[in-house]
Amino acid sequence: MTRSLLIAAMMALTLTACSKKEALPTPSTGAADAAANDAKAAADKAVEAAGHAVDASKDAAKHAAAVVEGAAKGAVDGAKDAMKK
Repeated sequence: MTRSLLIAAMMALTLTACSKKEALPTPSTGAADAAANDAKAAADKAVEAAGHAVDASKDAAKHAAAVVEGAAKGAVDGAKDAMKK
């Protein structure tokens, strides 16, 4: 009888242990997290680079306006000088 109880207890313990379904961490979870972090870092760098490009475009537009203004003043002065002659 003791043996039957021991076997029954072991079977109950085995069934209980086997019936628990725990989600095991997948090995790809770490790789996916690393890829997501790399993508975020790349996006942050792209945003920073776009900001620098905007600043450079603004500076270039200011310089171009100054050059055009200088050229226009030169053309006006040249036209005035030509009219005097």
